[in-house]
Amino acid sequence: MSESSYLSSADTHEVFNQSPPFAGLNQWVGDPLLRRIADILPDAVQSGLQGHAGWCAQAETLEMARLANRHLPVLKTHDAKGHRIDQVEFHPAWHAFMRKSVAIGLHCSIWDDDPAERGLRNLARATRFYLSSGVEAGHLCPVTMTNAAVAALMGDNDIVARWLPAIRSRKYDPSHNFALAKTGLTLGMGMTEKQGGTDVRANTTRAVPAGEGLWALTGHKWFMSAPMCDAFLVLAQMEGHGNDTGLSCFLLPRMLPDGKPNALRFQRLKDKLGNRSNASSEVEFHGALAWPVGEPGRGVATIIEMVTLTRLDCAVSSAGLMRISLAEAVHHVRHRKVSGKLLADQPLMQRVLADMALDVAGATALAMRLASAFDQASVDASQAAYARLMTPVIKYWVCKSAAPLIGEAMECLGGNGYIEDGNLARHYREAPVNAIWEGSGNVMCLDLMRVVSKGGRILDAVLSGLQEDLGGASAAKSIEVIRTAAGMAEADPGSARILAEQLAITAAGAELRRLGLGFIADAFIETRLGGLWRSTYGMLDNRHDAAAIVDALYPRL
Repeated sequence: MSESSYLSSADTHEVFNQSPPFAGLNQWVGDPLLRRIADILPDAVQSGLQGHAGWCAQAETLEMARLANRHLPVLKTHDAKGHRIDQVEFHPAWHAFMRKSVAIGLHCSIWDDDPAERGLRNLARATRFYLSSGVEAGHLCPVTMTNAAVAALMGDNDIVARWLPAIRSRKYDPSHNFALAKTGLTLGMGMTEKQGGTDVRANTTRAVPAGEGLWALTGHKWFMSAPMCDAFLVLAQMEGHGNDTGLSCFLLPRMLPDGKPNALRFQRLKDKLGNRSNASSEVEFHGALAWPVGEPGRGVATIIEMVTLTRLDCAVSSAGLMRISLAEAVHHVRHRKVSGKLLADQPLMQRVLADMALDVAGATALAMRLASAFDQASVDASQAAYARLMTPVIKYWVCKSAAPLIGEAMECLGGNGYIEDGNLARHYREAPVNAIWEGSGNVMCLDLMRVVSKGGRILDAVLSGLQEDLGGASAAKSIEVIRTAAGMAEADPGSARILAEQLAITAAGAELRRLGLGFIADAFIETRLGGLWRSTYGMLDNRHDAAAIVDALYPRL
């Protein structure tokens, strides 16, 4: 058989009825809700968001995301000559994402003094973070921790004076040098241990005086993510400090001022379901040197603001993952035909997409509303109340909504959504981590109940604002349902999840209405607050224009 005839016989079919590549679709241009939320940002900031969204949509960027998650980090405990080095090797794609995120300030911009974002820093950063989450979320772990760690460091003027300039740097420096000798640095944290997990008060790692203001830490951490950060905020039991003993916070550098490695011994990297591009380690401290941060014995109080900021990022990231996943599903069904008719024009698919779009809109609106509350909390008591009460509520609902929604988006693509060559399988594996990190669902509910049990002032302030934003005859009834759920949860702590979810969906509906989303807000409120319970998507009835909902939130690009 000749070569030409062989090639002819192998040419078996034409590829058609496949959706075109998702690359190149700018999600700032294609996200009217995000643009409406960000409309209060200065024009220069909005222009930057459009440019960043364009970078996120590039085929090269999407390929880097695939590579960063295909070629996983590798722990190198020793060099070729047998010296202990405890270094993690990342694919170049990881470093490319880190370089980009540091350059746009995702790791520090809320601590900048740039007047352009004054009073809007958390919201401006959240919009950038949201867009980045839809491309490659793993690298955002050290980015989040660096941003949040500054809140804990603010309690120590000396540390802030020495460390903040390098934290604010927009230069990514992955070199293995002492943090303050670098052109830029990242910070991590290590709190959980084998025996305690979220219960950090059960930690056994101990710290003893080592002279010159340093303490020597001996113990372990069961999960310490992004182990190539330049320093870590860790919790340890302080000993030998008179009556001021107990769980305390420390800043532990990976490299010492003399350029030698600190006494951290990485045992292994976790083999995780998702978040694969990011290394998460098990580590032992063999007299590792660290500086105390905050008051001795008040480690939890020192890190609580850091925890709050990371919870915001969990919600923003989950909303970003939900949005990009549904955007890809909508893109697919607008080009895929079944029985000669586009999937996007078929009533059942329209109902599913519209139902999903309502949850994505609610999640996005809530996450950005929380960021705005953070911006205003220092000058507005009602916003401070919202931030305190709603942080665990929003993290609870948004993060828990992500995995089932992304799973439904995968179904829209069928088998093409399930394979690792595409994006949705990675997004699906990524989704659960945000519900676990910085407190699982039950931890969020317990935090909510701590606020509720301290008296009704904070709850009353938030509910008053929600009722005003909801408006209409049904608003009072919706608020009364929450009050009933709160009373029930105080009497029966096992029902706290009912309160958390009811608060979340009511707040989401209120925010969609405050944003002026008209029939979209109406559909969310009627189906989530006044409709029948449903466990899967596609339960809208024909009173709601499903196609109009999808087209309004996902315009054709």
